[in-house]
Amino acid sequence: MAGIILVTGGCRSGKSRFALEKANSLVGEKFFLATCPRIDSEMDARIQRHRQERIDWNTIEEELELSSIFDSIPSGSIVLLDCLSLWINNLMFDANNKNLNLTQEQINVTCLNLGKHILDSKAKNVFIVSNEVGMGLVPENKEGRLYRDLLGICNQTFASIANEVYFLVSGIPIRIKTSTDNSL
Repeated sequence: MAGIILVTGGCRSGKSRFALEKANSLVGEKFFLATCPRIDSEMDARIQRHRQERIDWNTIEEELELSSIFDSIPSGSIVLLDCLSLWINNLMFDANNKNLNLTQEQINVTCLNLGKHILDSKAKNVFIVSNEVGMGLVPENKEGRLYRDLLGICNQTFASIANEVYFLVSGIPIRIKTSTDNSL
């Protein structure tokens, strides 16, 4: 059963760097699961720069179907999923393109399913990065409020099954959960 470490905080708070440093300190084959879509040349350059920073990592780019990735992760691996924030965005964008509406219930089920695949995987540890977007102003539009709500549900789901949860503020990690109970 994989150990789950959730790393959350605001934008540019140092979440990814912290998760990468923690993951690099562990022994095992490394997999970086990137959810960032390639949307323009600036994003392509950013993705390339990040790949160069993780030269010893196997990079898997997947915007939507994360659960199946964990079914094929080799035993004893270290996985860094970066990030849930973009994944929820991608799910909303995909649903919108199909003229569908995502509900909190659907996201909860989707997140529980992903959590089960992670826990049942052969990975040794899985680091999950996500933004905390619910600490600021209420978004002025319906779609922004829905995103905030869906990401909040997602973050709560993963915090509940994680062995450890870290909150980063200005590059400083604060451990807010340590537990050995990570059952769904």
